[in-house]
Amino acid sequence: MSEHAHLTAAEIRDRVAHPIVDADGHFMEFMPLVDDEIVTYLEEAGGAALRDRFLSSQSQVMDTAVFADRRSDPSIVDNWRAMPSWWGNPVSDPLDRATAYLPELMNERLGELGIDFMLIYPSWTLGFLEIRDDALRGPVCRAANRYFANLFAGLRDRFEPAALIPMHNPDEAVAEINFAARELGFKSVVLHGFAHRAVGAGSERLDFFGVDSPYDYDPVWAACVENNLAPAFHSSLQSHHPGRSITNYVHNHVNGIGSAHQVLCKSLFLGGVYRRFPELRVGFLEGGIAWAAGLLADLIGHWDKRGGHAIGGLDPAQLDVGAVLELVDKYGTPDMVHNRDRIGAHLARTPGRPAVLDEFARAGVTSIEDILEPFENRLYFGCEADDPLIGVGYGLNFEGRKAALRPIIGSDVSHWDAPVMNQVIVEAYELLEHGLISPEQFKEFTFTNPVRLHGGANPSFFDGTAVESEATEVLTATGA
Repeated sequence: MSEHAHLTAAEIRDRVAHPIVDADGHFMEFMPLVDDEIVTYLEEAGGAALRDRFLSSQSQVMDTAVFADRRSDPSIVDNWRAMPSWWGNPVSDPLDRATAYLPELMNERLGELGIDFMLIYPSWTLGFLEIRDDALRGPVCRAANRYFANLFAGLRDRFEPAALIPMHNPDEAVAEINFAARELGFKSVVLHGFAHRAVGAGSERLDFFGVDSPYDYDPVWAACVENNLAPAFHSSLQSHHPGRSITNYVHNHVNGIGSAHQVLCKSLFLGGVYRRFPELRVGFLEGGIAWAAGLLADLIGHWDKRGGHAIGGLDPAQLDVGAVLELVDKYGTPDMVHNRDRIGAHLARTPGRPAVLDEFARAGVTSIEDILEPFENRLYFGCEADDPLIGVGYGLNFEGRKAALRPIIGSDVSHWDAPVMNQVIVEAYELLEHGLISPEQFKEFTFTNPVRLHGGANPSFFDGTAVESEATEVLTATGA
């Protein structure tokens, strides 16, 4: 039991004496109303044919209450369809459930939740980012974005909703980024973390936009920078992992988001995105920070042994075959000695030679500092309030070089992992009480880092909000 278990979220907010900025809250959509907006927009954009194409598809069915529950059905087994999120929203408190749907009510309750400002993301409509129909994906996301802009009109002093940005190709992404920022006034965007690509007959792979992408996604990152946006990713591999379960959602959900972020982050790093866009700040939402610490350690270890400065030491052509054979003669078994010529021919084979030997070249890595820089300064890692591993990101040490990553709090209110809305900040404060993070780290987690992420991309991001003055102080003091 927490020493201050009696403290409410509002009392904790007063105790810490700094604003709390929720970097990843959620609202839920009344989908019949969203569908109405989509149908209206599709009629405007593409006429009856596009409207009917949507209505006849399954694109509008996003729910955790109604799902394919007969998991032995051949349509499930034959395609090994992952068990989806089911019963994914709290039902015990009608007030909390209504709050998830009603921005005005959420606004009224923010003080009770201990939150001053919320970066707020949709729920069901995140699935629109995975629509496979090229004719529908972009228009449906645009219709949803129009709906969100209207839904939060008049509440932008306490909320910043995120626009949906499909990423199947750079053109559709850039078009929606520009429209969302310039026409609808969004200052926050959520991008899909991968795209499906056909490979051979009946197979597919996931493209993570950096290494081996068939498209140049640099225009997307440029559009984010030009529009003063810090792109956030909120995708998961739970439906796509080769080891997915058709019956167990927990099996699919555990590390589903973190593993997607890990692949995306290393693809962008090794693809040189962070090097080419030094202004770009990126948020990886809800997957925790442990995956990032592990990825950073792995990148450093691989560069140390396989970077451009070291890879020549592994070139098979540099092996002194004669010296090896002399030792075979001295220490080998009779069978080895008898076959020394064959062994020599085997060791002297002409090796394969990639066109680019230094796999860190696109990332511009010449030292450990080149790897650490984006991780320490420009990448932000969404952690839920009760994540006991947040401190891992603060305590990194690479052969004497200390490093700290930047966690950001994601309340995940409206979803099953935040079953009681006004307990989220209480859980976050327990990390401090239990000594898992320091008071300064708690402030960074709940305020400074969310401000740096979005304010670093757009110095005017918090203008006119409830945290404007405090955010300005942070950005002035830290340079973001």
